[in-house]
Amino acid sequence: MKKPVERIPVQKTYKLYIGGAFPRTESGRFYRVEDGRGKLLANMCQASRKDLRNAVVAARKAFSDWAGRSAYNRGQILYRVAEILETRRDQFIAELKSQGLPIAAARGEVDQSIEQLVYYAGWADKYQQLFSTVNPVSSSHFNFSILEPTGVVGILAPAAPSLLGIVATMAPVVCGGNSCVVLASETRPLCSITLAEVLETSDFPAGVVNILTGSRRELLEQFATHMDINAIVYCGDDAAELRVVQEGASLNVKRLVHCTDTAASDPYRILEAQEVKTTWHPIGA
Repeated sequence: MKKPVERIPVQKTYKLYIGGAFPRTESGRFYRVEDGRGKLLANMCQASRKDLRNAVVAARKAFSDWAGRSAYNRGQILYRVAEILETRRDQFIAELKSQGLPIAAARGEVDQSIEQLVYYAGWADKYQQLFSTVNPVSSSHFNFSILEPTGVVGILAPAAPSLLGIVATMAPVVCGGNSCVVLASETRPLCSITLAEVLETSDFPAGVVNILTGSRRELLEQFATHMDINAIVYCGDDAAELRVVQEGASLNVKRLVHCTDTAASDPYRILEAQEVKTTWHPIGA
C-alpha cells in the first residue's frame, strides 16, 4: 500500500488593496517579513509612488458616493466589518502571534479592534448632534454650523499595534464620510491585507478604504505633498518624519492630525477629519 503523499500547504499571497481590487505593486518589488527567529512569513508588496497615486484616484472616485450616504448606512457597514472580524478572530490572532506578539496580547489587540469598529458604528449617526450647532445671531436669520467630510485622508499607520493601529485611525475617518489611503505597518503588515479582505467582503464601496504596504521612508513625503490628499493622519513620534509631513502638508494647506494614542476611543477623532460649514437662512422665507 502506497503511503499518502504529504500535502503541501498553499501559502497566502499578500497584495495591495486599491479600489476594491488586490493588485500587485506596479514596480514588482517586494520585501521579506520574518518572525523573531528569522523564518520567512511572507513576501510583502513594496508599494511605489505610482501605487499611491492610483490609490488616491480610487479614493477620490469613491468619496462623493460615500459622503452622500446616510450616516445610519455608514454605521451599518462599520458594524458589518466588526461582525466579519469577529468570525475571523482566530486568524487575526494567529497572524499577530506569528509576527511576535504573545498570545494574550494578540487576543487583546483583536478584541480592541472589534470594539473600536462597534464604537464608531454607534457614533456614525450621532456625532452631528454633538458637534453641530444653532448659532445665536442678532439679525432675522437662522444660523447653522454643520460638519462635512474633508475628502481624501492619508493615514500613516503606526508600526505597532499593527491591526489596532489601522482600525483605530481608519474607523473615525470613514465614519465621518471620508475616503482614505492607508500605509500599513512596515514591520507587521500581515493583518493589514487580511483586514482588506474583510473590508472587501463587507458592504464598503470600492475605493473608500485603500491599503498599501511598503517603506514609510519612501512614501512619507509623497503622502505629505500629494495635492489631492486633503488631510493626513500621522502616527509616530519621530521628529524628523513629523517635520517632513508638516512641511509637505503646508503646500496645499493639508490638515495634519498627529495621532499619539491609537488605542483611545473618542468621538473627537471623527471631528479631526471634518470641515465646519455655516449656513444662513432668513426667518420666514
